[in-house]
Amino acid sequence: MSGSTLRDAGRPGSGADVRAMAKELLSRGCHPLLLISVAVVFAAAVRYGWDTGLATFGFQLSLLCYLAALERLIPYERAWHPSRREWRWYGVYFVLTTVGGTLAQSLVVAGAGALATADPLLPLWAEIPLALLLGSLAGYAVHRLGHTNRWLWRLHGVHHVPDKVNVANNGVNHIADVFISQAFVQVSLAVVGFSETAVFGAGLFVIAQGYFVHANIDVALGRLNHVFVGPEQHRLHHSTDLAEAGHYGSDFSIWDRAFGSFTWRPGREPAAVGLVDPRSFPGTGAIVATLVHPVRRSPKAGGSTG
Repeated sequence: MSGSTLRDAGRPGSGADVRAMAKELLSRGCHPLLLISVAVVFAAAVRYGWDTGLATFGFQLSLLCYLAALERLIPYERAWHPSRREWRWYGVYFVLTTVGGTLAQSLVVAGAGALATADPLLPLWAEIPLALLLGSLAGYAVHRLGHTNRWLWRLHGVHHVPDKVNVANNGVNHIADVFISQAFVQVSLAVVGFSETAVFGAGLFVIAQGYFVHANIDVALGRLNHVFVGPEQHRLHHSTDLAEAGHYGSDFSIWDRAFGSFTWRPGREPAAVGLVDPRSFPGTGAIVATLVHPVRRSPKAGGSTG
């Protein structure tokens, strides 16, 4: 290497280029790495007989840490970083929804286990893609109902209260909403006849995608947006402009295409996210009021954001 080349490598612009390249690699590689991690955890759990509940919880916690780190390295909107107060709120919601979700998961898995056939008609390699597609459709359906059904919106609307979208507030949910969503998807898979192993695998994929799409990261899937849901689409789902707030899927975007709720186009970004009427729900910090909100009488049902 010549002396002039060495001097050029030490210039500030060269360092900036390296940082830009590193961010580009992170942006392009974070979703493939996520999908690979789903496959690795699933394969290890099946091979070594891990407890599926513990495996799911460990995967969820690792995923949260991974995406929280990416939010600092490749943020979409720095103003959407959680404040210290919000981290405390989100931590409480995470514990509540994890505990409630784990209890619900136990009931759902027990029910799914009773319904699932012990001797599936298809081999596992054929079950998995079919379970992913059906689970995705079931998730789309229950999510869309959460926006269009008056009572279910009083549960699901809790998730749309924050005026920013990040991986931490992905856990801001009503426990009953978590239970209904999990039950609908997993029992649907079991009723059709998928094995418990296939239901577990589909669940890991749903969790991974759910956190990924909610992350405040500068990631553009490009043409893959027509197959997978990414953060670009899900930010539109949280938009206060109801004309663009479709995207009820959190994993495959094909159902939004099929049922007319796909609004994304390259460069389209929401002007604001949150509730159309913020007064229709308690603030995120009012945790007790949020938990009892669905059963309280109200002059307004809280109008859906989608």
